[in-house]
Amino acid sequence: MEKLVDKMNQAVKEMGDKEGKYLTFALADEEYGIGILKIKEIIGMMPITFVPQTPKFVKGVVNLRGKVIPVIDLRLRFGMKSIDYNDRTCIIVVEIAGETGKVMIGIVVDTVSEVLNIKGEDIEDTPGFGTKLATDYILGMAKMEGGVKILLDIDRVLKSEEISLLKRAV
Repeated sequence: MEKLVDKMNQAVKEMGDKEGKYLTFALADEEYGIGILKIKEIIGMMPITFVPQTPKFVKGVVNLRGKVIPVIDLRLRFGMKSIDYNDRTCIIVVEIAGETGKVMIGIVVDTVSEVLNIKGEDIEDTPGFGTKLATDYILGMAKMEGGVKILLDIDRVLKSEEISLLKRAV
């Protein structure tokens, strides 16, 4: 009985840890969300300087008020088809945790949607897709008006060696 109570308390804690405000955005026909506390700012597309010898999903770097920030295309990072950028395409500047501290990066998304306050009980764990599929970058699935928004753990979207590579590129 005590173990059951402990498991229930742990489940409630995990739901509460995920609850909060999320910036939602679209990639292809899917909706995603990132915890608002990770967002530094949202900017329109601007000239991106290409950096040679970087992975295909790394678009390059931008100069944001005197700071050089690496920019990745989230579509390419997730293995989606590349599209031409348009007037709705944005760069979301996020602060992620790296091995040597916090790193600011820009992520290119199709369009920014809205900020939502998502309750813990509306967030389900990531379903198991099999043992070979890595989904540790997904924080959970938010059930919204008959649909689902994929909540990202932005600190895990990039692997530590990729973050190191980005830091060296700037």
